[in-house]
Amino acid sequence: MNLNVIANEIRRHQKSAVEMDKITTRYPSITIEDAYKIQEMNTEKELDDGDQFVGWKMGLTSLAKQQSVGVNQPIYGRLLKSMEMSNEELYLQGLIHPRVEPEFAFLMNKKLAGNHVTEQDVWEATEGIMPAIEVIDSRYKDFSFNLVDVVADNASSAQFFLLKQIYAPNKFQWEKAMVRMKLNGRVVQEGKGSAVLGNPVRSVVELVKMLHSSGLSIEPGMIVLTGGITEAIHVSSRDSIEVEFDQLGQIHLTVQS
Repeated sequence: MNLNVIANEIRRHQKSAVEMDKITTRYPSITIEDAYKIQEMNTEKELDDGDQFVGWKMGLTSLAKQQSVGVNQPIYGRLLKSMEMSNEELYLQGLIHPRVEPEFAFLMNKKLAGNHVTEQDVWEATEGIMPAIEVIDSRYKDFSFNLVDVVADNASSAQFFLLKQIYAPNKFQWEKAMVRMKLNGRVVQEGKGSAVLGNPVRSVVELVKMLHSSGLSIEPGMIVLTGGITEAIHVSSRDSIEVEFDQLGQIHLTVQS
């Protein structure tokens, strides 16, 4: 089993926006460690092509989602500068079956590393928090995958948008922050910050510990998307998405073909 061959296959499908078969059906011996290595390899290829590594994203931060997949911890992916949307328009070109979900983005101003990081450590290392939207888009057929597949596919991450307003970490009780998502004027999802491991700060704690096992860390200036506050919703051309973050502003996303 050649990980570089598998990485190149996944990268081709990420670039071409053509669905692919799950890698675990063809490589049943592949491990979660292999999957993270594939993710890293493809990120390195993007950096070699001139992209910039800007942070991390967390996935499976809802306990219900973890149980549905049969795992007891989240997963992480990597964020590149090219993935950040410059405005509130989502273009479907290059995407297969995109879905959007509301999140909080932590902007870090200190390095976080090690296996014993605390919530207090994270708060002290947080420059501020921004409302955000992540666009997820699995490259696998029918949006169907297992844990190893999704990690190798960069945790289904495709794009993200950050609200320019940044809030001090102690400004709100983030676990109580309410979020409402409307699709074409109709409320389709509601949730609050506690959907993310009880409190979004815990998502960053878990990320640091997971990165530690691979000798990695969160560096100053990086952002961390802490995970979906609600279920992700599928979007199509000409859809209008409004995400209302109670007391924190709103994001109005229009979908273009």
